[in-house]
Amino acid sequence: MSDFSKYSRRKFLWTAGASAASCILLKGCLGNPPSSTNAATESTQAQPINLTPEQQPETAQAKLGYIAIVESAPLIIAKEKGFFAKYGMTNVEVAKQANWGSARDNVEIGSAGGGIDGGQWQMPMPYQISEGLITKGNEKIPMYVLAQLNTHGNGIAIASKHQGKGIGLKLDGKKSFFEGLKSGGTKFKAAYTFPQANQEFWLRYWAAAGGINPDEDIELLTVPAAQTVANMKTGTMDAFSTGDPWPYRIVGDKIGFMAALTAEMWKGHPEEYFAMRGDWVEKNPKATKALLKGIMEAQQWCDNFENRKELAQILAGRSYFNVPEAVLLDPFMGKYNMGERQIDDKSMAALYWKDEKGSVSYPYKSHDLWFLTESVRWGFLPPETLTTAKELIDKVNREDLWKEAAKELGVPAADIPTETSRGVEEFFDGIKFDPEKPEEYLKSLKIKKVKV
Repeated sequence: MSDFSKYSRRKFLWTAGASAASCILLKGCLGNPPSSTNAATESTQAQPINLTPEQQPETAQAKLGYIAIVESAPLIIAKEKGFFAKYGMTNVEVAKQANWGSARDNVEIGSAGGGIDGGQWQMPMPYQISEGLITKGNEKIPMYVLAQLNTHGNGIAIASKHQGKGIGLKLDGKKSFFEGLKSGGTKFKAAYTFPQANQEFWLRYWAAAGGINPDEDIELLTVPAAQTVANMKTGTMDAFSTGDPWPYRIVGDKIGFMAALTAEMWKGHPEEYFAMRGDWVEKNPKATKALLKGIMEAQQWCDNFENRKELAQILAGRSYFNVPEAVLLDPFMGKYNMGERQIDDKSMAALYWKDEKGSVSYPYKSHDLWFLTESVRWGFLPPETLTTAKELIDKVNREDLWKEAAKELGVPAADIPTETSRGVEEFFDGIKFDPEKPEEYLKSLKIKKVKV
């Protein structure tokens, strides 16, 4: 086993028993809300195209896993609207996963063993699986990152008992609040649903930007989805990192309020990804591009705001999220009741194809580097990771297949990035990440575990 694998695997051992706690499963968290009366609408389906022998996929079958949060919308819409079938993938199963741990376990065994071939992932899970960091026996299961599914659609929820205490996007000057809880024996507890991935990173960045050390001033927890609301109601949990449609639910049910949307923390940030087992892609390159074309068309459909009501209806259905349509629609339109303030801005909504910075769907390698750099920042990966990061990213990130599929789909050249880096990124606290100088980014951060 490599030092890289040994280091991170040890970090993950303590979470092994909590892997069943690793998703935001809307139905489980808030009981069994009534399903939408319009689970799916009878609207126009995409018509299959005449495929040339060169375009005919090697297989028409794939099994994709998803978690019941808005990040999964492109996979569900590609299935429901016939975009997969349009390109010859007529037997795609989009399978709900009980949690992120289950998704990981299912991709380990693959569809041949009753699992999945790939699907929706938090980042950097495809890298962790590829390197055997979170798999049984440290088995390396090569994964390929093929597309970004969305940007935005996530936020930080705070228990209602802290309302009116100035806990918002910026925590500057609030250290005494957290220290007071700590000295009183009730350290501020913040939860996420899978360790060392998106949701934990958002919590950590938010706290550290305000001078709060997430490893000392607060207690970070992996919490089963079904326990999150109960824990907040009883006061045993103070916050959790969450995806839409949670802002609507927690505020409406007076469970809590939203301190921040991740769209406020990093406009146009990378959120979740489409990735497949490497062996499936190698065996089925044309089928892989067919899946990508279906997902790209679904992303374009999702980003047409005239389709957002139907999108909410489809996702709300019993077969998918099984939630009231209303809890999805407002956030999809960029309308957030944060509890202490209101947001009405479509550019802050979950976006799937394009945003103000350009392509959302294209998997920028520079974004993968940020997730690996944050992993180093918090001691999840050793510092030497950065010296081999480019080689690792080139191995896992298959943006080349995205570009090939986009060209075959007829995506305008202007919408196909010519660089694998989106350039310098800036966060809400003024910190900048230059993918050409990740070490400089780490040096600029006051709170971190790594010594640079």
